[in-house]
Amino acid sequence: MDLATLWYLTIGTLLVAAAMTLWERQAHTQRSRELGTWTVAYGVFALGCLLAMSRNLLPGVSGPALTNVVMLLGYLLILHGVLRLDDRALRPTTVAGFLIVIGAAWFIAGAGWASLLWNHASAFPIAVLCALTALALFRSPMAQGLRSRPLAVVVFACHSLTYAVRTFVVPVIVSAYGDSVLPIVAKLTMYEAVLFTMMMPMSLIALVREEDRARLLTNARTDFLTGLNNRQGFFELGPERLRRDGEKAPHALLAFDLDHFKAINDTHGHDVGDQVLRLFAKIAREVAGQNAMCARLGGEEFALLLPGAGVEDARKIGEAIAWRFTEAAARNDGLAMAATVSVGLVGTTADQVDLSELLAAADRALYKAKLLGRNRIEVAEPVKIAAAA
Repeated sequence: MDLATLWYLTIGTLLVAAAMTLWERQAHTQRSRELGTWTVAYGVFALGCLLAMSRNLLPGVSGPALTNVVMLLGYLLILHGVLRLDDRALRPTTVAGFLIVIGAAWFIAGAGWASLLWNHASAFPIAVLCALTALALFRSPMAQGLRSRPLAVVVFACHSLTYAVRTFVVPVIVSAYGDSVLPIVAKLTMYEAVLFTMMMPMSLIALVREEDRARLLTNARTDFLTGLNNRQGFFELGPERLRRDGEKAPHALLAFDLDHFKAINDTHGHDVGDQVLRLFAKIAREVAGQNAMCARLGGEEFALLLPGAGVEDARKIGEAIAWRFTEAAARNDGLAMAATVSVGLVGTTADQVDLSELLAAADRALYKAKLLGRNRIEVAEPVKIAAAA
């Protein structure tokens, strides 16, 4: 495949990438800025390719200089869009200053070193910008845990390596074998460019799609009123939380039921009832700490999973939550009411933990607490589940 065909193929893939990214922008409004920035970048790259093909038609070094500046603008826009994923950005003054310096370097040194600049030196800023983009993706909090993040990092890291080779390795090869190797290097560079312009938009769009799917999944697992996990989230995420702390570690589960909650709704209204639910959720989160998993199972029923906690520690946490909730409800200007909670507690040191069994045991203890007058904590017999053969 001749070099001109490779240029046209690259332009075609860039235009397809721009159209694909623009289309994707309509479906992901929360990332419209980033997708819009990348769409513009692909258009800038396509323009740079057209300029590269006709660079010898312009006087002096203006053609190569303009081509290089336009291409670098495209890479800067890609980096800018990646940084915006985490609410960071490149300053316009930084971008403008960088491009002015590159352009000035061409007109100062280009007259005597045009071939050196075009074939080797101009590749170095591209290598640096792609390395910075790969680093930004690697360190991005937004991309943490997404399956497509390693792919995106590798795409930009490999492109950076390609241009670093052009900067530092190819000159050594040229000095050994002469300028006859430059057309081969140009073709190899264009082959890599075609692959890059295919993989780059695919990996960036994959990041946005995965983030959107993760957000939807989080919403499906979250109770809209309290911000806690709902029943679905509790049973989907709870087993993983237990495995994280080791199956043979002690674990505890607290089941809560707000006492006489229907009476609160009937007497004070559902708005006050919602305030009570939010207040309890807030206190449970604060007292239990980050390692715990708190969920609203439905209505006024809550569960608190304490991986790695023994029964006595769990009892203290349950008592602290109940006491703070009662005190806060009485002091709260918007509530100023008597509100209590009944608690059931179960612990386990089983080799394998069944969350449904734990919850059932905690519910039995909770039922006992309610029968004995409410506003108390009762402890169930430890759950013992035999290890699988």
